[in-house]
Amino acid sequence: MPFAQPVQGVADAAGPDQWFKSLPVVTRYWFGATIAVTLAANFEIISSGQCAFVWPLVRYKFELWRLLSCFLYAGPFSMNTMISCYMLVTFSRQYEAGGPYNTGAGGGTADFAFMLMFGAAIMLITFPLVTAILGLPPIFCQNMISYVLYTWSRRNPTAQANIWGMPVPGNYLPFAHLALTVFMGNPYADQLHGLMCGHIYYFLVDVVPQVQGKDILHTPRFLIDAFGIGEYRPTVEAVAPPQGGGARIAGLGNAAPAQNTAAVGGGGYTWGGGGRPLGRD
Repeated sequence: MPFAQPVQGVADAAGPDQWFKSLPVVTRYWFGATIAVTLAANFEIISSGQCAFVWPLVRYKFELWRLLSCFLYAGPFSMNTMISCYMLVTFSRQYEAGGPYNTGAGGGTADFAFMLMFGAAIMLITFPLVTAILGLPPIFCQNMISYVLYTWSRRNPTAQANIWGMPVPGNYLPFAHLALTVFMGNPYADQLHGLMCGHIYYFLVDVVPQVQGKDILHTPRFLIDAFGIGEYRPTVEAVAPPQGGGARIAGLGNAAPAQNTAAVGGGGYTWGGGGRPLGRD
């Protein structure tokens, strides 16, 4: 009798292990790191305050991890946090695999990685101004999700999506998501910040080159060396997300943009930020 046997359904063709491995590389690491940090904070291995972006602690005490952890903490255990994580992996996967804006790497993974780095930098730079106006919390996970969602919507404006069964054109999806958050009385400053940063990226990568005839944003060489040039090609055959109990939220597949569908929602779910105040614990 063998000492240990694999758990049924974990590593089979449609199990969570193969599904995770089938994710594009940047999406896989971003999603995995978000789950790890969120679980660590909720199980009090680390405090949520240690994840927050606090510039004096970064500058004077060299707590440099805050520059990264503030994008990886999705919030306390709640349906809202689960939906945020689902949106992260859904739209990040769809955008990375579907062909990001070409900023020098042929619309490949390197361009997607640069897009995330650019968005993170813009969020950190604009944080003092936005928080003075809107009272923005120093955690940017939802901001980054909205940033990716907005960029995806501009890249795929004719994609068909739906929220709670209501059809929504792809280019209106971020605003429908925001309107739903406001309607349900949830915090929305983080989403506004993400949409603003997404529009800055879209304006520089798409509008300015058409008007000025020259590119403003260029993917750094080190990212091209790391990920190569060209569109994403999966190394593991894509599989559907594992199905389990609880609420089922349908997401985007790998079909052509005009045929994509995204269903986000279900009765009574809450969207947006929330959670306890963050600081240094």
